[in-house]
Parts: sequence; structure tokens; C-alpha cells
Amino acid sequence: MISYNVVVGDTLSKVLVRFVPAWGSSMGMVRFGVVLVVTIFVVIPLCLYKNVSRLAKASFLSLACVVLILMAVVYRLLSGDYSVVPNTPESWRFAHSDLIPAVGIMAFAFMCHHNTFLVYQSMQNATMERWEKVTHFSVGFAWLVAALFGIAGYCTFRALSQGDLLENYCWDDDLMNFARVLFSVSILLTFPIECFVSREIVRTQIKRFYSHEVVEYDTDKDPSHVTGEEDDRKSMITTLVIVFSAFIISPYTECLGPVLELNGLLAAIPLAYVLPGLAYIQLSPHSLFSQEKLPAAGLVLFGTIVTISGAAILMPNLIGDCRTGIIMGYCKDDERALNGTFFVASTLDPNCATDKM
Repeated sequence: MISYNVVVGDTLSKVLVRFVPAWGSSMGMVRFGVVLVVTIFVVIPLCLYKNVSRLAKASFLSLACVVLILMAVVYRLLSGDYSVVPNTPESWRFAHSDLIPAVGIMAFAFMCHHNTFLVYQSMQNATMERWEKVTHFSVGFAWLVAALFGIAGYCTFRALSQGDLLENYCWDDDLMNFARVLFSVSILLTFPIECFVSREIVRTQIKRFYSHEVVEYDTDKDPSHVTGEEDDRKSMITTLVIVFSAFIISPYTECLGPVLELNGLLAAIPLAYVLPGLAYIQLSPHSLFSQEKLPAAGLVLFGTIVTISGAAILMPNLIGDCRTGIIMGYCKDDERALNGTFFVASTLDPNCATDKM
């Protein structure tokens, strides 16, 4: 949720400065104002829904926005409008030490384990067969979209690629400004799903703390079901606390890359690799070193190694000169004249390609 706030603040602030150039002298305040406004008028109303099934139409709209953004990115690559982006010796280097933290970002992109119970309960006539089809289709489509974004984006900007790809496009590029708006809409419509998960976890743990018993998840699939005025009030308070906690933390960083890397290394990889492997090892009746448990042990080992090594690489470089509101050196001269904005020369160090100068 914090990373979503960072993305929305960075993305919409570029669009606003395009129409009001004078605001470029105070990008920090613009970002803060953007996140505050969308939190109050968009995020909170969506997060106050009781059931995730209410977000079905919003999720479809979010998906449509992603497809349109992808089309814009591919079009900019094929049109050659950014052919002025300079090549460097690092442009086509296959990998370097950032590969391990990048695994965390990829795990973060595909990690949906925490949504499993809520999404399954929201399905009509939910069965394991239908669930298998939904998950395979969804993850496969996500992989295809992510691959196309990565290939098209990197072929366009190569070693100068930013942690947030839309940061690379010039501020006077109105097609990509439209894509920025769509991206923000997509993020805002995805935000409530994460909030739903956090809220259910908090509510379950509070009930468990007071009852000292294992609390089952609510399996009621009717979103119009009334749970009682007191429960509704507690749910609303929990939602507001979670949303504003993410809002308060998000202005303290402008760097999307480190936020995603930390999320990936400390949350996504344990959820995607370590915990499922440990659960299978614990529940399976076979011996620890049996052939049936070796794949699960391999998952646990892989996740543990990536988490530890990635944290060791990331932590020393976590605090650095990382700013948004910059103009890339290959952008047009009239864009460089925006008041108060930073200019990044086209000789940007490729090792600092993820948000750093």
C-alpha cells in the first residue's frame, strides 16, 4: 500500500506540473497533496466496502487500464520517438549484482498468496477446478504483460531505465501523460484489495487475542450481509487506521525501487517460496529427505538464500541520493525550462538507473 502511494504521487504530480509548470518548484508538496486527495476521495470509499466481490468491476477497469498503458509503451518503442536515448557500455549487459534484489521485485509482482482466501470466497460456485483455471489464467496473463512491459521499456531506455518506467518518459509527452493517469487509476483500484487483506488479518488477530481461540475466516459470500452496527463501526475504524498508516509513511520516500525491493525480499519471497514449502514439509506424511519433499525443501532453500543475500546487498545502498521530479537529458529543450525541476544529463551512471542520480 505504501508503494502504491509512492507510485500515484510520483505519477500524477508529473501530469499536474505539465498543466501548471509553476508547481514544479515544489514537487514534494505536490506529491503530498496528490496522495492526500486520492486517499480521501478515492481510496477510503473503496476500502470501506465489506466484501471483495464489490470490487469486481473496479478490478476489470484496472486491468483495462494496464492493457492500454502497455499499448502506449509498445507504440512509443515502435515509433522511434525516443531513439535519441544514448547507448552506453552497460546498455545490453545481461545482469549485475542488482539481479538478486530484482528477484524480490519479480516475486512482489506475482505474489498473490495473501489474497487467496478472500478471492476464493468471492467466487460464485467456487470449486478447486474453477480456482485452478482462474489462477493459471491470471498468473499467465500477468506474466505476459510483465514480460512485454519489461522488454519494450528496456529496449526503449536501456541502461537509463528508471525503477518506475513512466519516469523515463518526457513530461511534455501527452500520450504518456495519459498513460500516467491510467496507471494511477489502475493503482488506486488495486489498492483496496491489499487493504481488505490487511483488515481481515487485523480483525482476526484482535478476535483471537480476546477470545483466545482460533478464529475462522468469514465464509459469507453475500456482500450485502449486515454483520451488526458494532462490527461495522469496528471495521470502519480498522480500515481508516490502516489506510492512514500507509499514507503517513509514504511521503518519507520518493524511491519506488527500494520500496519494491524491500517488499519483495522481506514479504513476497517468504510468502511465495519459504512459507508454502515449510507448510508442505510440515503437513506431508513423508520423511524429510523423501523424494516428495525435495521440491519443497528446494523452494525453502532458494527463498532463504535470496532473502539473506538480497538484504545484504540492498541494505548498505538503501539510503542514497534518490529523487523524483527530474528531467532526463534526452527530453526536449522546452521541458527543461520548467521551474524548479532537476535535469539529468544523458551520461547518467547506468549503475544508478533505478531512481538514483
